[in-house]
Amino acid sequence: MSQAFPTAPMLRALTPYAALIGAIVSLCVGTSFAKQLFPLVGAQGATAYRVGFSALLLCLIWRPWRTKLSRDDLMRLALYGAVLGLMNLSFYMAIRTIPLGLAIAIEFIGPLSLALIHSRRLIHFLWIGLAGLGLLLLLPLRDASHALDPVGVAFAGAAAVFWALYIILGKRTGHLPAGQSVALGMSTAALVVVPFGLVEAGATLFNPALLGLGLVVAIVSSAIPYSLEMIALRGIPKRSFGVMLSLEPAAGALAGLAILGEHLALSQWLAIGLIIAASVGVILTDPAAAAPMTEDGPVPAP
Repeated sequence: MSQAFPTAPMLRALTPYAALIGAIVSLCVGTSFAKQLFPLVGAQGATAYRVGFSALLLCLIWRPWRTKLSRDDLMRLALYGAVLGLMNLSFYMAIRTIPLGLAIAIEFIGPLSLALIHSRRLIHFLWIGLAGLGLLLLLPLRDASHALDPVGVAFAGAAAVFWALYIILGKRTGHLPAGQSVALGMSTAALVVVPFGLVEAGATLFNPALLGLGLVVAIVSSAIPYSLEMIALRGIPKRSFGVMLSLEPAAGALAGLAILGEHLALSQWLAIGLIIAASVGVILTDPAAAAPMTEDGPVPAP
């Protein structure tokens, strides 16, 4: 028994990292599962399931109606929620026609650009170059068997822009209780995207069997990752959190390969690696990333 005690502190230290890995895996697996619903309800319907059920679950957990909000706060949350909904919808529209890992890599350009927009250090231009080269390898600029669908790339690019806006608007709600803010934001997002699902899928969206599958999508791709990220945020330094989160495009590519059979060309794997390297490089050379994690932490990835 005495030999077991020294492992307890180690387990406590490793738990947040295991939680973050679990969050990334759950998100990628859940999104891969959601993509399998596209032939039945379309990308819009799958988005409606994910965002709609996530809003219901978050409202049941956090009961946001108990928080009194000013008119300005309601406007901030409305904008935050609208961008959250459009980000999810754009991303799901992207993965209709391009592989999951590549869509995530393109989407990462949003927060990466936001981090680099005020770059003053010479080393940051190296990360800009790496990210630009990675994106260049993914853009449909050549007529080849591995060229990506231009519409899918455009939707992934839109998701990148909305992710950057999501971070900016999310920080403007940082003075509000995190749980209630996310619940209200997700509810607004549902009001934005559910009509798209209704137009696309019609009455099929209310098929009991599909509703059950949609609930599973919401739990695996939203509820579980968000809960695990909250555990991770309490025990991982800001810089380490960002570095680990930067591995998400690779995790998405592996999930797409294992679950959806999405095989990538060598140049596409290289592009993912370059974008990940740029993201990790920015975090490691950003002095602000060395600061202790704040109470609310960084805005979690969608």
